[in-house]
Amino acid sequence: MASNDSIKQTLIVAGALCVVCALVVSSAAVSLKSRQEANQVTDRKTNILAAAGLFQQGLSIDEQFESVEVRVIDLRTGEFTDEVDAAGYDQIKAAKDPSQSTKLSAEEDTAKIFRREHFATVYLVKKGDALDKLILPVRGYGLWGTLYGFLALENDANTVAGLGFYDHKETPGLGGEVDNPNWKAQWPGKEVYANGKTAIQLVKGSVDPASSMASNSVDGLSGATLTSRGVTNLLQFWMSDLGYKPFLDKLRNGEV
Repeated sequence: MASNDSIKQTLIVAGALCVVCALVVSSAAVSLKSRQEANQVTDRKTNILAAAGLFQQGLSIDEQFESVEVRVIDLRTGEFTDEVDAAGYDQIKAAKDPSQSTKLSAEEDTAKIFRREHFATVYLVKKGDALDKLILPVRGYGLWGTLYGFLALENDANTVAGLGFYDHKETPGLGGEVDNPNWKAQWPGKEVYANGKTAIQLVKGSVDPASSMASNSVDGLSGATLTSRGVTNLLQFWMSDLGYKPFLDKLRNGEV
């Protein structure tokens, strides 16, 4: 009779235990997948609403999101498109696909995203049939990695309603201050464009109220020069002709 302490018996027990554990983990992953996907959708909706200052704690996210119309625009033309399904479109994934994106030159790529997708998802907040706010996904490299967020504009497609980042790798207490409510409170009322040109920026130190660029400027992040520069670069990229500007121009002119 083989000893229960034999190497063969030990290996059999260990192998069986590994198989059982793998089955348990696989089953849990499959059963939780739909819940995880639902949580991701809810988290995205929450961040979209929060960027526009519309999120209300304690109320149903789905109910709050009922006033938001999700559309897709073609960044190459600045027009709405039905070429891709808004519900299933993954903008970040598309940016990595050469067939769905354009490689940026070093001069163009101020946000350091390497490729710009052909299509972008935009969120229109309606009051009745009228546009109230517009929420745009933005991203770009900071100090340690890419910042992902949403920029909300008022219905003039120029005045900032809010800015929020939902994912970043910036240093807590420094670049991580992009999450600070006091800093985010400076954004509403700022203007993206000045004399038709993209002008929104972070400045070193505090904004001088007497400056001609005061309405386009926000205080830089103390001790986080590279993060501040990254935020400026990503906003100026996405608000430029390579980003949303063609769409915003047409929206202001009633062409879309």
